[in-house]
Amino acid sequence: MFMLRNATKYLFGNASKESIIEISQGKLYLVRPLSPKGTSELIFKDAAASIRRTTQEFHYEIVIQRAYEEGEAELAAEDNDEDGAADALDPEKDEKTFLLDQSLHFRSEIREDGEKVFAWQDLSGDPGDLYEFICDESIKPGEVSTFEIVAIECQYERKYRKPKETATDRQLQQFNFTEQPIPTASPLASPTVKALTAPPTKGQATRDPPAMVVKERTNAKKPQKQKVPERENTPTVAPPSAVVPASREILAKERAELHLFDFESGSFILQDPSIVATVSETGNWQYWLHISGTEKEWLGQRVVADLNPVFNFEYLSFIFNHYTEDGSAYSWLLRFKDQETEERFQDGLMRALWEQLNETKWKKVNKDDQQYVLDAFQDLTMEDAPAEEDEEEEQDEDDGQQSEHYDSDESEDDVVTRDDDGNVNSKLAVGYKHDRSFVVRGSKIGVFKHTPNNNLEFSTNISKVETPGGKLFSPNKVMLHSEDDNMILQNKDNPNSLYRMDLEYGKVVDEWKIHDDISVKSFAPDKKYAQMTGEQTFLGLSDNALYRIDPRLSGNKLVDSELKQYAPSSKNAFSHAATTEQGYIAVASDKGDIRLFDRLGINAKTAIPALGEAIIGLDVSADGRWVLATCRTYLMLIDALQHDGKNEGKLGFEKSFGKDSKPQPRRLALTPSHVAQFQYETKAPLSFTPARFNTGVDDKETSIITATGPFIITWNMKKVLSGRKDPYTIKRYEEEVKADDFKYGSDKNVIVALPNEVNMVAKQSFKKPTRESIAATPRQSGARRKLGRDEVVDSPY
Repeated sequence: MFMLRNATKYLFGNASKESIIEISQGKLYLVRPLSPKGTSELIFKDAAASIRRTTQEFHYEIVIQRAYEEGEAELAAEDNDEDGAADALDPEKDEKTFLLDQSLHFRSEIREDGEKVFAWQDLSGDPGDLYEFICDESIKPGEVSTFEIVAIECQYERKYRKPKETATDRQLQQFNFTEQPIPTASPLASPTVKALTAPPTKGQATRDPPAMVVKERTNAKKPQKQKVPERENTPTVAPPSAVVPASREILAKERAELHLFDFESGSFILQDPSIVATVSETGNWQYWLHISGTEKEWLGQRVVADLNPVFNFEYLSFIFNHYTEDGSAYSWLLRFKDQETEERFQDGLMRALWEQLNETKWKKVNKDDQQYVLDAFQDLTMEDAPAEEDEEEEQDEDDGQQSEHYDSDESEDDVVTRDDDGNVNSKLAVGYKHDRSFVVRGSKIGVFKHTPNNNLEFSTNISKVETPGGKLFSPNKVMLHSEDDNMILQNKDNPNSLYRMDLEYGKVVDEWKIHDDISVKSFAPDKKYAQMTGEQTFLGLSDNALYRIDPRLSGNKLVDSELKQYAPSSKNAFSHAATTEQGYIAVASDKGDIRLFDRLGINAKTAIPALGEAIIGLDVSADGRWVLATCRTYLMLIDALQHDGKNEGKLGFEKSFGKDSKPQPRRLALTPSHVAQFQYETKAPLSFTPARFNTGVDDKETSIITATGPFIITWNMKKVLSGRKDPYTIKRYEEEVKADDFKYGSDKNVIVALPNEVNMVAKQSFKKPTRESIAATPRQSGARRKLGRDEVVDSPY
């Protein structure tokens, strides 16, 4: 082991080299020893295997790249040209990548006949499925041994986030997997497996298929590899409990089972069959969750929004997140003996969470609003759920589960990744009429054209955003206006005014004073698609007022007859507004509540209670059926259609909900285990960007897009409404996602602004959230947009 470790030093030595080690020739198989489909499938007849660095420190990947025989690539290109294909060689078909993690159980074997094989688990396949790379006869045994040692050291670096030089032999041993012999990758074995899976005849004993497969392999060939003691997987260990402050009042105290999510196995593991879970008030608007067993103090945790609580009464369970002082995240599960016990615990915990967020006593909230809050933190199936999935959409998502492959022809020398003034991309405005996207970067605005093949093409750069008086400023909010010919800009240093930029000239041409005493906190279009028309008016918000702005007025631009202002003592803290195609208005606040109006200047028709967190983004479906609110740690999808009572069939914008009826909420949140894995990777808490529906005058809302940290998440509306447990998919980037939105008229393409790049990505490339897809850090994708040297001067997007 020591000699081999020393031999790998030169492989890691040059950090500028992408590949660390390579096996130049072999075949790649997908082997299914337990499947009736057959034991193996030849993926690449000729291929090379390598281990290469990713762009994230201590992360590596196994890369299997197809090798073409002489003339084969040219022939494939000719065939594709005849078929009218866009690309001669599809990189997704020519390369497979696998994040090098211990969950792969990567191992090697030298068989009795001298055949040299690498094998690893297919994490997206059925149990027992694995990939096998069979080395060419020319590959020497020493190359195989060195390759495996490099893989072991890479896994150590990923797990411990330390250089391999710090590893002991004992630590490296845990990545040396010596499991049952690797099955033979040969199509000739298929009939054997089919025979194994056939039902037994009368009087024949049923035998375990895996054991039979192993027995046949063992009798056929015995591996020569020297075995080492098999390691048991080390489960996730609970962190020490924090000291819980003295209790003023106990809000809930119940017995339950305690389970901890294990990152290794991807499941919850029982820690203690009988614990006491206590929710108590410890100070002014301070609350703690305390879990103790007969022999151990398990957990002390503040009750805050990051707890991410989820109650499931079908399984009598409560799942939540726990964060330690070093930023590590854990996911816990309590299982109660019956529904009454869980309901008592839920009442106490939600009271604590609500009071902590609102600094108001729960008992002051009426019973209907209390039930609304409780319902939002359960698994609910909404009415009018479609019976079947759309086949085309399902196909797209299936395609999205394939391995991601990226361009590697962009060198660091020909792109700009940082701006000299330290600014990064911050805001995104997607054009509806002219296929343009606008990205704000400090006091600059980059303009990007949407190409027919769904890429972004740099168009121009507006290098200086200045007031008409020549003062430079960085817009903190932008909105396209008047057929996408103008952009309305907000300057946080001048809260009572807005600015109009003429996009044809790339220059601010007007300053609009709104009102002497009423500021502009936010603004929104008159109707959802008003930016496609010549409509001049739009909506404005202050902390306690909602009004219309008409730039054509002389003097102040606020329309007095369409002003709804609340008393300052009401502390409404309005934050965002959104409109329907018909012009109905939804207004959200920093307090977390939402008001629905059918027009300006009057009281709201419907008031939707707050769950606690501030609302940082708001969208509404074109027909007004769905209201989408973004909070820091979750989204809220609200059905505004009334399903019973005298106003049945009316929207909450048009008529008030009955006394005993409330809009039905749906809290869209990542599962606690996914949240824990996100934070394990990023060391940062959740913080969603404003979520949006896909848009299009003739399109129905089918998808929701948002992001947190380096992850983009898209929810499938049909899956959400039918109560599916897997309604979202993800895509990970190298850096934090600053802004995101759908391309207009499509739910298939998403425009993404990273700190120093702008990208259009196909929704097909999103993946189901698994340990592998959450941990995988992508390389450069073909649709992203970095600027070359000829665009350097004022355009570092």
